[in-house]
Amino acid sequence: MTAQITMMGVKGGPAIRPGSHMPTSNLVQIGGKTILVDAGLGATRGLCDAGVPLTGIDLILITHLHSDHYLELGPLLHTAWVAGLNRPVPVIGPSGLRAYWDGFLDSMAFDVTLRIADEGRVPLAPLLEINRLSEGVVHEAEGLTIRAMRNVHPPIKESYALRFECAGESIVISGDTAYMPEMAKFAAGADILVHEAMLIDGVEALVARMTNGDARLRTHILRSHTSAEDVGRIAAEAGVGQLALTHMVPDGDPDFTERHWITEVRKHWAGPLHIGRDGMVLTA
Repeated sequence: MTAQITMMGVKGGPAIRPGSHMPTSNLVQIGGKTILVDAGLGATRGLCDAGVPLTGIDLILITHLHSDHYLELGPLLHTAWVAGLNRPVPVIGPSGLRAYWDGFLDSMAFDVTLRIADEGRVPLAPLLEINRLSEGVVHEAEGLTIRAMRNVHPPIKESYALRFECAGESIVISGDTAYMPEMAKFAAGADILVHEAMLIDGVEALVARMTNGDARLRTHILRSHTSAEDVGRIAAEAGVGQLALTHMVPDGDPDFTERHWITEVRKHWAGPLHIGRDGMVLTA
């Protein structure tokens, strides 16, 4: 089976508005495995739209603990559970993910207890097997290798890029990160690089319209994310087969079109380029 990635949510940040895409979630299908990378708002619907039953997930990875990357993890697992999930699903994520899962279970205790007693469901709590995400090889089995590299996403320290390799095919997901030259080495030769991106002018426009926040939001975005121009630079230095933009800031702003993204990336990257949209499927 040819490796592919479905970008189920390509919006940067947790807020959605009319006309915007959904927050971050990716479906990686490689080596016969179905892998969810991040579970932002809309991930459950995204999997169904991609034709994947919620009971068919083999592995989940959470790149870091910003809400647009794991807000829907609990609801997704609960929904899979009521859809028939009866086996543990391994989840690899940063420290703190266990506290999230425990809190979700506490918040849903009435419903979960009731369904176990009234409907004969298996216990929900054991269906999530949480393992700590750290640098290096995080999964290796049946020809599939997944590697993680710590990226630069202040103030969060546990934030990672991921590389999936199987049978000579490779997909790299940058995660949320400021520009880091090391990404080119990590992504070297990948068939597909899915990299977050921002437009500097778009950030300024976003912050100018902000009604719930202050100048600290501008500081966070600019120091913690990668400009579209630098994304093109990374792709060129890495020699990847295809480049796709995701976690785009801004998103849903009619003043910033695909032309703006293309102009910035093309300063350095001349290869195949995809401006991400929800549901976009890329094949290695």
